[in-house]
Amino acid sequence: MIGKKNKAQLVVALDIDSFEKMRVLVDQLADVVEIFKVGSQLFTACGPAAVRFIEARGKKVFLDLKFHDIPNTVGSAVRSAVGLSVALERATDFHNRTPSVKKGLFMYSVHTVGGLEMMKEAVAVGTKFAEEIGVNKPLAMGVTVLTSEANKGNSVIDLVLERAAVAKKAGLDGVVASAEEAKAIHDKLGKDFLIITPGIRPLGTDPQDQKRVATPKIAVKNGSDFLVVGRPIVAAANPHKAAEAILQEMQSS
Repeated sequence: MIGKKNKAQLVVALDIDSFEKMRVLVDQLADVVEIFKVGSQLFTACGPAAVRFIEARGKKVFLDLKFHDIPNTVGSAVRSAVGLSVALERATDFHNRTPSVKKGLFMYSVHTVGGLEMMKEAVAVGTKFAEEIGVNKPLAMGVTVLTSEANKGNSVIDLVLERAAVAKKAGLDGVVASAEEAKAIHDKLGKDFLIITPGIRPLGTDPQDQKRVATPKIAVKNGSDFLVVGRPIVAAANPHKAAEAILQEMQSS
């Protein structure tokens, strides 16, 4: 597991709708970004090819599909997710691929509202199947409360802490939570319980539909282990320059 002794890492959210846009962005950012998030939009548009392409470029994938269903169904979905990178020869432009140092899906998400048994099943199936096919066990992360939901006093943080505690009990490696809750989560559940934080907005940028946002510097200071940044990089006139600026802000914390 990645512990708190390591610096926070940048995750670029590829919230786009075509394989070609994804290919261009990954290649543009390859020398500064190691982890890319594949969410519902890109996965619906391109399917497993998106994951395989990114891994074929030697990069890590956070598959953010927020699995939420009965335990058996979620377990089956996680099994399929863990096996996505096995057939890398199916990836586009296979001959130009850069073999990943670490094989397999890096991280995936489930929704904590699915409950203890669902999350336990996800972890058990993901761990067992990764061992069977000889890939690294991916990090299992539980979505707590979406960062598009406004903070209403103590209600949000209390709910986040409650769901995070259940996620840890289920064996998850960490949770998805805003920077506002990061310190409280680490105080309650330990420094090695990972936190991945969306809703990151560089200083002076529009929060758009996000409510509980934070700058990269504040998120790192509060203890977030992974910072997810989408539109401020993906929609920038120069994505590479935007990513470099965010990395510099993270390192200044």
